[in-house]
Order: sequence, then C-alpha cells, then structure tokens
Amino acid sequence: MGNAAMKEAVERGETSLGIELGSTRIKAVLINRHFEVIASGTYEWENQLIGGYWTYDLKKMIQGVQAAYRQVKLEVQERYAVTLQTIGSIGCSAMMQGYIALDQDGELLVPFRTWRNATTAEAAAELTNAFQFKIPERWSIAHLYQAILNNEAHVGSIRYMTTLSGYVHWLLTGNKALGIGDASGMFPVDETAKQYNEDMVQQFDSLLADRGYPWTLQEILPQVYTAGEHAGNLHEAGARLLDPSGSLQAGIPLCPPEGDAGTGMVATDSVRKRTGNLSVGTSIFAMFVLEKNVSAIYPEIDIVATPEGSPVAMVLANNCSSDLNAWVGLFREFYETMGRTPDMDQLFSVLLNQALEADADGGGLLSYGYYSGENITGITEGRPLFVRSPQSRFNLANFMRVHLYSAFAALRLGMDILTQQERVAIQRITAHGGLFRTPQVGQRICAAALNVPVSVMSTAGEGGAWGIAILASYMLHKEPNESLADYLSAKVFRNAEGQVVSPDPGDVDGFALYMERYTGGLPIEQAAVDHLLDNRKRGESL
Repeated sequence: MGNAAMKEAVERGETSLGIELGSTRIKAVLINRHFEVIASGTYEWENQLIGGYWTYDLKKMIQGVQAAYRQVKLEVQERYAVTLQTIGSIGCSAMMQGYIALDQDGELLVPFRTWRNATTAEAAAELTNAFQFKIPERWSIAHLYQAILNNEAHVGSIRYMTTLSGYVHWLLTGNKALGIGDASGMFPVDETAKQYNEDMVQQFDSLLADRGYPWTLQEILPQVYTAGEHAGNLHEAGARLLDPSGSLQAGIPLCPPEGDAGTGMVATDSVRKRTGNLSVGTSIFAMFVLEKNVSAIYPEIDIVATPEGSPVAMVLANNCSSDLNAWVGLFREFYETMGRTPDMDQLFSVLLNQALEADADGGGLLSYGYYSGENITGITEGRPLFVRSPQSRFNLANFMRVHLYSAFAALRLGMDILTQQERVAIQRITAHGGLFRTPQVGQRICAAALNVPVSVMSTAGEGGAWGIAILASYMLHKEPNESLADYLSAKVFRNAEGQVVSPDPGDVDGFALYMERYTGGLPIEQAAVDHLLDNRKRGESL
C-alpha cells in the first residue's frame, strides 16, 4: 500500500497494534488490514539477578511500553501527518511462564520471578508426580507451589496470579484474562474444554487443604480465552498508561494476551497440526503441533497449547543468544576504542558471516553460553564458558561458528527425544527471531544443528509483536467459524515470501563432532558452577 492508503487506514482506525515484551526488547508494531507494518518502536531492557531470583523492574516495563508506543506514534506523525488517536484492536504478548503475584489492591507481593529461574525443582517434581503430567520448573504453578513449600509469607495474601502478558493486559483493561497458549504455561489445560484441567485443579487444591489459605486455585488464576475472542476494552487508565499525552482514545478492543510461544506460532504460520517452528532469542524453543499426545513424561519436553488450544510439544533451552550478543558487544567496544562508531547491523553481519568460513566442527573450540541454569543438560546455574586446547584452531571464523553451534546445542538434545523416541516426523521447520536477520547464516547453522530444512519468512525479524498484532486483527476481521489456521494460510501468508535452506552434509557432520565435544565437556561447565562463585553471590555471602 502507498502512503495515502496507509494514512487513510490510520485515520479510520483500520489498524492493529501488537506489543511484545521480550527478554531483551519491548517492541510495538502497528499493522494495517493487509498485515503490513505501518510503524514500529522498541525499547531495550534487561533482567537482573536480585535476591537469588531473575527479575525485571516492572516500573521500567511501563516506561518501555510507553517508549515503544511513543516511537510508533511519532513515526505515524512524521510519515503520514496524522496524530494517532484510535486503533482498531490491540494485543499484548510477553515471555511465558514465571510468577507475578498480586494482593487485593493489585500490588506486587514479591518481585516478578521470570521463567529463567531454576529455583522450583522440588515443587515441579512433586506436581509432576501428582498430576502424572510434566510440570516444568518455569511454570507459574511450580513457582506458586515452591513458595508454599518454602512457607513464604506472601502466599496467603495472593488474590491474583498471572504472567507478564496477563499483567500488562490487566493494566490496560482491568480484565483478568489470558490466552490459552500463555495459560498452558501457567497450569495444564484441557484441549476439549479449552480451560485449565479441572481434575488437576482439584488435585492441587487438595494438596493445600490443611494450609488454610483464603483462596482456591481457580479463584486466583486468570480466565482462559481462545484466539478470536474479545478479552476486554482499553479503559481510560490504560489509554493514559500507553499514551500519557492523552491523544489515544479509550474503548479499543483487546484480543486475549498471549505468550511468546503462541505469537511465534502465529508469526510463522505454524498453528495447524503437523507444523513446527523455532523461536530464537535469549532462550530458544522449538514447537510442534501434535496429532496425538506423547506417550510418556520426558524431562526435556513440555506440553503447551496453540492460541486455539491444540496440544504442542515444546523443547525449550534456557540459553541461546545472550553469550553471542555479549561477544559482539566486546567487538563493538574494541571498534569504539579505535575511534570508530559501529553500525550494529553491519557488525553482526560481518561477524556472523565469518562462521561460514570456519572448520565444519568449529576447529576444536567449545562454548557454553549458560547465562542461567540449563534444564536440558542438568546444569543448575549459569556460567558462560569458552574453552580451547593448545591444539584448537583458534581464529575468528571458528570462534563465531562455535558460539552459533552452542546456541542450538542444548535444543538438539531435547529434539532427539521427539524424533528418535516419539518418531515425530519433521519435514521442515519455520524459524524466526533476530538471529535470522542476517541472511543465510543463522539458517545454515540451524539446518546443520537440527538436520532439517529451515524456512525463514520475510517477516522473521518482526517476531512476536507482529504475531500478536495478527491475533488482534484476527479477533476483529475473522469470518464466522473461520479458524486461526485458515485465516493465517488464506489471508496472512497467502503471498508470503520465504527462503528454505537445507542441511549441508559437511555442516551436519561437523555439528555431530561438536556435539560429542559439547556433551563430553559438560563436567567442565559443572566444575565452573561448583568452583567459580558468582560475584553477586559472593557479595551476599560476605
């Protein structure tokens, strides 16, 4: 569409706004009815380890949402000479899981505990045994039950427990709502009922029967919604939160808030059964929409849901790109020390492309990008580690390839369960995330790591903010009885451009050699955890 048509869409409110709170970036994307991006804005933020828990400052979260929206508003004003006053629909998305516990006044009882915390092993194991359904340590119910086992004083005061997307949605609408995909990372859901699993809810309440809490689980969980349902309207306080200038009008409908897994499925057209996608960021996860449930409980595999409620096998590794980004930051610092101002897109492109010139196995180098504990390999705390021997071929190309290999290595261990034990056939996987903004490189390494063709669409860099904007548009414009899967394939991705990279046999063999080194070197990583005391913990122990 041309500028005139874009301007008309903005003036008429024929738009949808998606806001996603990712692990390192808050992003807002405004799209038109043809799913084209009209404007976007971003805000960088980072988690912190405070009091033994990974957390984010939720005041900075509000600042970030406002900053991202302000950039969208400014871009609309500069490009189309229109002040953004109304929007057709809005959607909120964020990192799944974690623990936000609020009291009767809506105040935080404890700092937000993110999915990254590996502090709920006891609770997760007990609940998995009780439900005979895998409860990961990241899930909200594991955080709640661990707080109960720890006899934490705040538990009795809980009146609402939600995820980050549900919290933002509540701030904007006052509605305690959650999309079923995000809800499936709080507590197991029932595919048929499209609600929390009632038997397991009752089992959980029975575990607490003698503790005297003034709430039941159902009373403190958000209400579950499926894609396409109306989940509230932007109230006046929500409009002022988004746009303190007062231009944005209240009354805009919001779709159900979703997690980054659900928006990743939408952004890659992977909500139909037998489709799969890969999302790359601070963490990395692959998801496959199942025709039938897996036959056993696997520590490496979580069962979540699509935004419509179909079961999904998720393999998630806690660590992916953080260490790679840190090394690129070091190269940027060197560049700045030389008196230059680097273009970060160019810097990433130059460094990542070096990986294509490397030895297939990475020249004997070894990396663990563990900023936090890694559930798949059983490492409980993060210690980023780079190791080489005197005989290793230590050069820039091998250095970059090994850090890319490391980003996919833990995920590969989990995916082997699906492909080898559950016989899940994977014909192709669609990937998205910032790593794939550099053409070819991320795809080629990913294809080698997973030994499967990897497709990246032209929208890959837009990620979850675009995905939740699509869900907001679906709520507004779907036909009666039109499924999300049909809406995506027939309308959103009908003319989508994409590129498929198949595994290179030499790269596949090289990655296999690297994986032998990676699994064999895990005791080195464990030794780093055992003997290299985190400075923050050192301070706490003094």
